Amino acid sequence: MKKLNLAIIGQGRSGKDIHGKYLISADNKYFDVKYVVDADEYRRKVSAERYVGCKVFADYKELLDKKDIDLVVNASYSDMHFAITKDLLEHKFNVLVEKPFARNQYECDVSMQLAKQNNVVLAVFQQTFFAPFYQDILRILQSGILGKVYQVSIRYNSFSRRWDWQTLQKRMGGNAYNTGPHPFGIALGILGFDQNTRIAFSKLATTNMSSGDSDDYCKVILDTAGKPVVDVEINNTDAYSGYNVKIQGDMGCYKCSSTSYEYKYYLQKENPKKPVEENFIFDENGNPKYCKEQMTLHQENGKFDGTAFDVGTAKMYENVYYAITEGKQLYVPCEHVRQIIALIESVHATTHLEKKF
Repeated sequence: MKKLNLAIIGQGRSGKDIHGKYLISADNKYFDVKYVVDADEYRRKVSAERYVGCKVFADYKELLDKKDIDLVVNASYSDMHFAITKDLLEHKFNVLVEKPFARNQYECDVSMQLAKQNNVVLAVFQQTFFAPFYQDILRILQSGILGKVYQVSIRYNSFSRRWDWQTLQKRMGGNAYNTGPHPFGIALGILGFDQNTRIAFSKLATTNMSSGDSDDYCKVILDTAGKPVVDVEINNTDAYSGYNVKIQGDMGCYKCSSTSYEYKYYLQKENPKKPVEENFIFDENGNPKYCKEQMTLHQENGKFDGTAFDVGTAKMYENVYYAITEGKQLYVPCEHVRQIIALIESVHATTHLEKKF
């Protein structure tokens, strides 16, 4: 297997600790880091030592005349994603851009059209779709073991304060744009990326947990005809969430974090449905009795082998490699990511946060 040459723009948290960590690991069988771009001199020095044999630049435009690059990873600031991706696509590079894909649907459409025109691969780094916990959610839903599902609750919550650039509206920060692509992606994935999904309720707020002016409280309820209600929350004021995804069906309930799962369910044959009693229910002594039964329940639990940050990242890069070398379809198509951005754009359009910076 021939490795492809890769350039990576940005050595911040994602560029260094997610992409970089994978690219220097033994799991990476697909790419050699040829170039690294970062505006910070110290990070360029560290990169030259970390990615042995690479060349470092301060400006991504120094990549544009290179003919030996098979993939460019755009891990720049969120507000720079679109402009840099557009420039790279116009110069006919294959691009893997960090989330969020773009600020709005228009920017998504421009990028997707440029990729098509120039016959290059455009992928968005939404590695959660490859994560073991998300794949298990799909397994549970497809199995039917929970019966008819009426509600899915998704929580990416914490009790924590932030004061970095991700708290600034001008840098496209905030929970909806920064963290949101993951839980909103899970929500839309559960709903089959149904185009008829509507936002039944949404709210953004800036709480005392943030030093900036972007949202650190985000609540969205999605409704789709014939499908479960999906309640998504990305909230820095919650110290007691206890799960990432909870699925409630009429025969069972499932919940998971990114590392473990548990679910409880019953079988109809072991618990035949009782006929309706129109009058009071009495015990053997003729006293009123509460309507209660002891059901035979089954419980299962376990841990996932890997997370979005290791397994998800490795599978994402593998998928992109084969999309470039063999024309394989992307598991996370840009059309699906466009729906995620459309949702975030709509939520922001209905809540106007005060700009302070």
